[in-house]
Amino acid sequence: MLTPIPALNDNYIWVYGRENCSVIVIDIPEIKNLLPFLQQHQLSVAALLLTHKHDDHTAGVADFKRFFPDVPIYGSGECAEKGATQIVENGVIIVENYQIHIIPTGGHTEQHLSYVIDGHLFCGDALFSAGCGRVFTGDYAQMFQSLQRINALPEETLICPAHEYTLSNLAFAATVMKEKSAVEKQRVLVEQLRAEHRPSLPTTLGLERQINPFLQAKNVEEFKALRIAKDHF
Repeated sequence: MLTPIPALNDNYIWVYGRENCSVIVIDIPEIKNLLPFLQQHQLSVAALLLTHKHDDHTAGVADFKRFFPDVPIYGSGECAEKGATQIVENGVIIVENYQIHIIPTGGHTEQHLSYVIDGHLFCGDALFSAGCGRVFTGDYAQMFQSLQRINALPEETLICPAHEYTLSNLAFAATVMKEKSAVEKQRVLVEQLRAEHRPSLPTTLGLERQINPFLQAKNVEEFKALRIAKDHF
């Protein structure tokens, strides 16, 4: 099971689970749609993972704890004040039925984390389809290195970002990419999906290497120029 649950205006709460197992929840801006989903499918939760401290990823933690007081909540040190109960930086998290690999992906925030579970990358605001997160820390070198870590994963990796930003990202990509055919093809597909109120995600790393200009940046300077251009797009 891999389900993006809509939240707020354009967020997704991701729920991932193997068949007949408890599930992992990633990022939680609110529980309004999450709780009925878990109850409807009679799902127990093995862990909640937080990618970073921003409220649109953590504001639902307190409510979540009321319903699931014994579920461990993992996040970096910046998430401690947001309700994380298990502070992690890198390595592997072991919970029932799952090994969760942590990838440090700072840059959007200094201690942003991404998580790999069974070939699925839950990357919060580090990487979007055809885009990446704003560098609020100002550390473009850190963000560039974070994207290099992601880009080193297998091309079949399913990419599960936390926001539905794909169409606006594709519009920017079309202005900076030398090879535009894959971008245009994806734009047509995503416009159809969104017209049907379906998510454009997940995507794959293989596709992102074709349509995401930030993954094609060859160095920090090139990445920084692209990111600043996107900030003003």
